[in-house]
Amino acid sequence: MKKSERIDWFKEARFGMFIHWGLYSIPAGEWKGKKGGHYGEWIMSDAKIPRAEYEQLAQRFNPLRFDADGWVNLAKDTGMKYIVAMPKHHDGFSMYDSKISNYNIVATTPFKRDPMKELAQACQKKGLRLCFYYSQAQDWHHPNAAGNDWDYPDESKKDFARYFKEKVRSQVKELLTRYGRIGLMWFDTPAKISKKQSEELTALVHKLQPNCLVNSRVGRHHGAGDYREMGDNEIPEGPIEEPWETAITMNDTYAYKKSDTNWKSSSVLIHKLVDTVSKGGNFLLNVGPKPDGTIPIPSVKRLKEIGTWMKENKESIYGCGKASFGGGMVGLTTAKNDKVYLHTFRWPGEEICLA
Repeated sequence: MKKSERIDWFKEARFGMFIHWGLYSIPAGEWKGKKGGHYGEWIMSDAKIPRAEYEQLAQRFNPLRFDADGWVNLAKDTGMKYIVAMPKHHDGFSMYDSKISNYNIVATTPFKRDPMKELAQACQKKGLRLCFYYSQAQDWHHPNAAGNDWDYPDESKKDFARYFKEKVRSQVKELLTRYGRIGLMWFDTPAKISKKQSEELTALVHKLQPNCLVNSRVGRHHGAGDYREMGDNEIPEGPIEEPWETAITMNDTYAYKKSDTNWKSSSVLIHKLVDTVSKGGNFLLNVGPKPDGTIPIPSVKRLKEIGTWMKENKESIYGCGKASFGGGMVGLTTAKNDKVYLHTFRWPGEEICLA
């Protein structure tokens, strides 16, 4: 299948939900009284938590309030067309029933359920595309992967090729053969991965699911992938011709972090959504659920407000891209076929307010 055919649904959707949820949601940005750096999901690396100590979080992970249908309904009501869930982040813990690694949510937690399976079923019922995030190079739990220099400081002893073959390829195969149709594989931080390995991983995805997209972070320096992934919270200054996406946080962090209360307003988030689409991109808005499985109230509030706006203005988002002319000081423009949509964020004579 040609890339141009594979990308069609993605360009039509324009708006998706990113979900950062895992063991790192339990410390919520703090470890032994100290705040572990900027990103909640990086707590193991930021605080240099020994592997054996971090593993113990699994015994406390029991998200009994997790509701896949509730998450999917919220995304759908917001106007989102796809969900990027997180089977494995950099901490190496599998948030699904992996047969490749026993370090997973079914085998090692009291929860003993597969949230990816439940999300797949909920997405199928509601007509949303389920997509998967997978950390293909960093795995702080694995002795041969990249990233963990506190438990495994001797880089010369690491066999990354073995890790790639035995865990990465095998888990990606699991994810693409056990959960139905997957819209895209969202890879991240390629680190040690080679050009050959990036291309091999991309080819594996396309072989298993020809319609499944691969983002550029599978190997950003190798030109791999079907579309360009921008940096975190990055929106370019002008339009980009190739398909692209940006992942945006509602506050400052991706995963749940108790101390992060720097929430963007719904008006700011709507402006960022329109700005992204006006430049030909996809807007992936993040939520960081709590360890009990609930999405924080400030996130839900903003999603509902965005959903109210989308109900009235979705025609100017889905399938739209840049217009032949911009709105200038008046606002932002998007276009589809022979229609141009002008989005103004102030009435004439008023100051622009995006607080």
